[in-house]
Formats: sequence, C-alpha cells, structure tokens
Amino acid sequence: MRYTLEIDFEEAALGCEKTIVFERPEDCKSCLGTGAEGAAAGLTTCTRCNGEGVIRKKAGFLMSRRECMGCGGTGQVPRVRCVVCEGAGLVDKERRYTVRIPPGSIGGSTQRLPREGAPGRRGGPSGDLHVIVRVRPHAFYGREATRDGEVLVVDLPLTFVEAALGAEVEVPVLDGRLRMRVPPGTQSGAVFRLRGKGFPRAGGRGDAHVRVSLETPAAVSDEARALLTRLGAALDDSEFPRRRAFRAVVEGAGATTEAEAPRAQAARAQADHAQATNDRDGDR
Repeated sequence: MRYTLEIDFEEAALGCEKTIVFERPEDCKSCLGTGAEGAAAGLTTCTRCNGEGVIRKKAGFLMSRRECMGCGGTGQVPRVRCVVCEGAGLVDKERRYTVRIPPGSIGGSTQRLPREGAPGRRGGPSGDLHVIVRVRPHAFYGREATRDGEVLVVDLPLTFVEAALGAEVEVPVLDGRLRMRVPPGTQSGAVFRLRGKGFPRAGGRGDAHVRVSLETPAAVSDEARALLTRLGAALDDSEFPRRRAFRAVVEGAGATTEAEAPRAQAARAQADHAQATNDRDGDR
C-alpha cells in the first residue's frame, strides 16, 4: 500500500510527527477471511477448476495455465456468501499511525512501515505500507548547496526606497521572525547571513542566507510618476557605478565593431572572389 503525506516546508526542515489516517482492508472476522458463512466449513470445491485453482488449456503441443477466475486460485468457493463482507473475505478498517519526519527532509522521502499494508489472503502475512512524504513549495524559502552544507535561502523583497535609503525589516525564519537592518545603497541580489537560523544539523543549526530582490511597482499613480521623473532627473551616472561600467562596455564593443568593419568587408570580398573562381573551374 502507498500513502502520500504532504507537509509544509517548515515542518520538513525542523522535523515533526504526523498522524496519518487511512483505510486498510483486513480479514473479515465473521468469516475469518474465507468469504463464506461458517468460515472454512462453508467452503466447497470450485466447479470451474475442480479444486486445482488453475485452468489448463491445450493449444496443439503447448499447454497453458492461468489462475482460475472463479475461486481466485484457491480451489474453493463459498456455498453461501458472508453477509458482512459479501463474499470478499475483506472489510475496510480505519487505521492510525504516527509518522516521524526527521529534520532536514526538504527533498521529501519515502518511509516503509513493515506489516502495516494490506493483509495476505486467508491468514497470509500483511504487506508493507510505503509513506511518500512530499514537501509543499514555499513562496519565500528555498535551499542552496554550499561547501558547508545546505543553507536556508530567504527571499527578501524590498522597494527602491528601502534599498536606497536603508531600512529595518522583519525577516521570517523557520522558528519565528527577527528584525534585520538593511544598510543604505543595498543592491538587488545582495546576501546577508544569519548565523544559526538555517536547517538543523549535527552540532546545532546551519546558517540562513537572506537574498535581497528589488520589487518594481506594477502600476504607479500620476503623482508617483511625476516624483519618479523628478528623481530620475536628479540622479546622474555617478550614483550608478555598475550602470556606468555597463555602458562603457557597450560603447567599447561598438567602437571595436566599427574599427573591424573594413577588414570584415575585405574578407567577404576575398571569399566571394574565391567562390567565383571555383565556380569557373567547375564549369570547365
């Protein structure tokens, strides 16, 4: 049997215990799993297979065998079907089981519970129950592999004003929240490390990395648009060093392209002349 258990990101990271409730078929106590009134005494020989449990069929020199569909391979059928299980020999019973999720199970896991699955027919041993643990994705949490192990990554959206002027913000972590100071001039993609606020590991807790992302407003009012226009006019390239460096690269690439243009044209002319010569030699 299989059971899919979905848990939150925080529960998988810190570990938890979950009680699962499921229905499992069990042997009918009224007929002891035989499906017949009177249990084993109410069984009779199957007339389809004459009690052998298999149907043999000969085709030329070949002999085929298949399980008898009338008795399910047992060779016996009930004279009168059990009124409780209607001759199936099984009834569904509600089961409860506590599953322990170890800390750090972010990628999900599969746990095997021996003898907790469907029972064997007519006294046979029960099978195993496989619990498949799936972790719901989180809107702002993630994980990242580093040399020191996996770290918790927290996505922190900031406005342009907060990143430019600095701000004190609340950051959610696995077991609560804390206040963090964002310095002025913080760039998008900047990472701040929070020691001991990440995933549990041997000897304590790992670190958490808070990654800044600038959020641009999807729509602005007329007043805000006018203010942003004035702000853009008040700022020059000296306040944007990376933008200035990028423009320098673009301008340098353009100058290089213009300088190499005559040589590229000469190379194309030589290639066209060689192709024309080859075409004339081929015509000869």
